[in-house]
Amino acid sequence: MTDLLELTITKALGAAIIHRAPLSGGCIGEVFHVELSDGRGVVAKVDQSNNPRLDIEGYMLNYLEAHSTLPVPEVIVSTPQILVMDHIVGDSQFTAASQVHAAELLADLHKVRGQAHGLEQDTLIGSLHQPNPWTDSWVAFFRDERLLHMAIHAHREGVMPPALLKRIERFAADLDQFIEEPEHPSLLHGDIWTTNVLATNNHISAFIDPAVYYGHLEIELAFITLFSTFGSAFFDAYNTLRPIRPGFFETRRDIYNLYPLLVHARLFGASYLSSVESTLGRLGY
Repeated sequence: MTDLLELTITKALGAAIIHRAPLSGGCIGEVFHVELSDGRGVVAKVDQSNNPRLDIEGYMLNYLEAHSTLPVPEVIVSTPQILVMDHIVGDSQFTAASQVHAAELLADLHKVRGQAHGLEQDTLIGSLHQPNPWTDSWVAFFRDERLLHMAIHAHREGVMPPALLKRIERFAADLDQFIEEPEHPSLLHGDIWTTNVLATNNHISAFIDPAVYYGHLEIELAFITLFSTFGSAFFDAYNTLRPIRPGFFETRRDIYNLYPLLVHARLFGASYLSSVESTLGRLGY
C-alpha cells in the first residue's frame, strides 16, 4: 500500500512523499500527515481492508463543500483505498469564542433544505453503513433508518440481547408520541464529536469525518450533548440564531442519542447499551 499511496500522490499532486507520520482518529484505515517534496502538507487515509470505502468519506466532504458554507478539508484524491485531503491546522480545544463560531456555522448549515429526509445515496457513520432512502416523514426515517436499523444489526452481531431489541421495537412503535416533524429537512454533518472538529485562534477551522444526510437538526444538537463536544456557549449562541423548541433538553435529545449510542455499541462494545436501557426505562419502556 505504501507504493500505491506514493504513486497516487505523485500522480495527483506532482510531488514525491519525503516524510509521513501517523495521526490518530477515524474508524476506517490508517491516517497519515504527509510532507511533500514541494513543501506542501496533506492528510492521507489508507484503507487496506477487504471492503475499502474511503470514497464515501470523500463524497460526503465534497457534498458539504458543494452544498454549504461549512469549512471542510478540500478533497484531492478520493478512491475506495486512498483519501487525500489538504491539511487543516487546528485542535479540539474549544474556547467560548470558537463555540460561538461553531454555533454560527451549524445554524447556517441547518438552513440548507433537503427535498426529504435522507440523501441521494447511502453513507457511513464511522465504519458502519448508514441507509438514506428519501423519506417524507422524519418520524418514519428516524424510526426505520436510524433507530431500528442500528438496533437490529447490533442484535444480529451479538452485541444486543433479544430482550433489549424488543424494548426498542416497542418504543419505536410509539415514536410519534415523543418526537416532532421539523420545519424542513436540514443538511446535517451527522457525527459532531470532539475530534471531528478543529479549531484555531478562537475560530473553527474545519469539520471532518462527516456522516451526511438531511434530517431534523435536533439529532445534530443531541449528538453534541452526548460527549460534551460543545457547552453552554455553543447552545446559547445557537438558540439565539435558531431557537431550540421546548422539550429538547428534557426528553428528545436522549431519544435522538439512542442512535449514536447504538453506533458506539456496535463499534466499541456492549457497555454503551446501559445508557440505552436507562433512556428506555425513563420513557416507560
